[in-house]
Amino acid sequence: MTEPARPIRVLLADDETMIRHGVRLILRHAGDIDVVAEAADGRQAVDLAAAHHPDVALVDIRMPVCDGLAAIAPLLALDPAPRVVMLTTFGDEDNVIRALGEGAAGFLLKDEGPQELINAVRAAAAGDSVLSPGVTGTVIARMLRGGGPEAGGPPPEDHRIARLTAREREVLAMLGEGLSNQDIAERLGIGIGTVKTHVGAVLDKTGSASRVQAALLAHRTGLTS
Repeated sequence: MTEPARPIRVLLADDETMIRHGVRLILRHAGDIDVVAEAADGRQAVDLAAAHHPDVALVDIRMPVCDGLAAIAPLLALDPAPRVVMLTTFGDEDNVIRALGEGAAGFLLKDEGPQELINAVRAAAAGDSVLSPGVTGTVIARMLRGGGPEAGGPPPEDHRIARLTAREREVLAMLGEGLSNQDIAERLGIGIGTVKTHVGAVLDKTGSASRVQAALLAHRTGLTS
């Protein structure tokens, strides 16, 4: 008999007790997610992560003692290291770019719905990148203005898009919207394993090193407006 999959272990770090309570209730409802620890500041988050070995750390940005951005590096230095997703009301460019530069797996705004939060935790645990659609727009805008690795490059590179199948173009356009693999699977009505295959093909064929670079390509070539 096949053993049931182990629940995804999550650490919550937020200085507001009510926020932690609400997020915990949402994640508990998912059935496959277990909140194993809660921290009120970044330093406590690192200590609790070291003790409880979460798969995913949902970390607020503005906290006392040690803020969420400063906690990213020590969290990622743990062995095993959790996937760090910033969960915040602040989606300004500097926060987004710094969080991703520090190695965060994603950036989720607190005004996203419960299902989006659950999907984000599952996606992060599976090794996927997580960006709220609005945050993806922020990253794209910064890159197009000159703040990212592909900014200032040549005009739309249609030859990269021409290598994609029709379905891969659909997937690339959805990456441009900031959708997770789970979101793409639900929109297209296909399995998440199939989505992962398509995403891998898109990254390989377009020469994109990350989902964010692929999203930028989708915007620059008009697949995503």
